[in-house]
Amino acid sequence: MRGIVLAAFAMLGLLAAAPPAGEQNRATPGTVRVRIVTSEGSIVLALDSRRAPRTTTNFMTYVDDGRLDGTRFYRAARRTGNPQLGFVQGGIGTDATRMLDRLPLESTDQTGLRHLDGTVSMARGIDPSSGNANFSIMVGANPGLDARGANRGYAAFGRVVAGMDVVKRILARPSGGGSGAMRGQMLLQPVRILRAERIDGTPHPSGRPKVWLLRPQR
Repeated sequence: MRGIVLAAFAMLGLLAAAPPAGEQNRATPGTVRVRIVTSEGSIVLALDSRRAPRTTTNFMTYVDDGRLDGTRFYRAARRTGNPQLGFVQGGIGTDATRMLDRLPLESTDQTGLRHLDGTVSMARGIDPSSGNANFSIMVGANPGLDARGANRGYAAFGRVVAGMDVVKRILARPSGGGSGAMRGQMLLQPVRILRAERIDGTPHPSGRPKVWLLRPQR
């Protein structure tokens, strides 16, 4: 009897840890799913097009244009005292040939989204409205990235619904180099983003020239 009870609790734990099947396996209203295929495995994101429409539309334009194909995860920001938590960051880096227009910040106090475990967030520079297609994925909650008072924070715009094991493997990879806020956080061997592919809806490419494809291939 005790074994049955323990098994039941174990099953409840698995159900609680898993994302809702609707998010992972089929389209749900107000979300757009994207598969990020990396050299470490695949990550599926469900982007919140209802609460963060501008950020989601911007990201999907990069996806539909193929601007994230052949980019990489380049940063692992591990939490001091608990290196299993933090966030990973990837995208186009500083490649100006892939960049579209700068993205106005949809802050968390506007959207109601928060930087929780598995949240996808748009990276930016000092200017709050400087986002493009560099993005971060949280491992554990990072409330310091939410808007608070004069701090505008960052734009949370979705969550991981499959592949958090891949995200955690990226976070655990050796890092070093960098400067300022990124000191010691640059992946010594970046993880390649082979392609980013839309799962739901109709593609809406920008129609702009794909200048990066004109560079000689290495």
